[in-house]
Amino acid sequence: MRTQVRGWRWRHNPLRRRSDLLEAWTVLIVAVLLFVVAPLVGVAAGVYAHDRARSLAVAQRAERHSVRAVVIGNRPEQLPTVQGDRDHAYRARVRWTEPGKATRTALARVQPGTRAGDVVTVWFDARGRSVAPPPDEAAVWQHTVTVGVCAAAGAAAVVLLGHAVERRIALRHRLAEWEREWARTGPKWTQPRT
Repeated sequence: MRTQVRGWRWRHNPLRRRSDLLEAWTVLIVAVLLFVVAPLVGVAAGVYAHDRARSLAVAQRAERHSVRAVVIGNRPEQLPTVQGDRDHAYRARVRWTEPGKATRTALARVQPGTRAGDVVTVWFDARGRSVAPPPDEAAVWQHTVTVGVCAAAGAAAVVLLGHAVERRIALRHRLAEWEREWARTGPKWTQPRT
């Protein structure tokens, strides 16, 4: 049966070694880094990512405009999957009328399952190219949370990796310390008694 005494490394006693005190301080520092600093790193990264994502979304909303158009093509053709926009992974010919202007026709991104005659909302940039819709507030928050969690997890991983390296080095030093102590006291214990 093993008895565990809390805080024994902090108390002064003749059995406490310098390595025990160092280990106690290391555990305290690692706990503070894991439970205080890593979440703060995540929050800071999330705030920074939120500001950047929100400004990007505002800029894209300013440079892009949407129109309601009718799909006139037969069957939408699939875009390469490298585009990254799975909701608008197809392209079809659409027609719309701008206020005070003539009817226009263009290839635009549409959602999967769109058929001829369907009314869709398509987005164009300032040069008239079909583009994905700008990110909405949910996408901005999703990006914020993802960056914050990944930053906090990365900081925690670095702390834990550093702690593992420190523990390995401390173990080597502790074993060397025990070896030196045994070299000093071992002959007294192993000599035959007469």
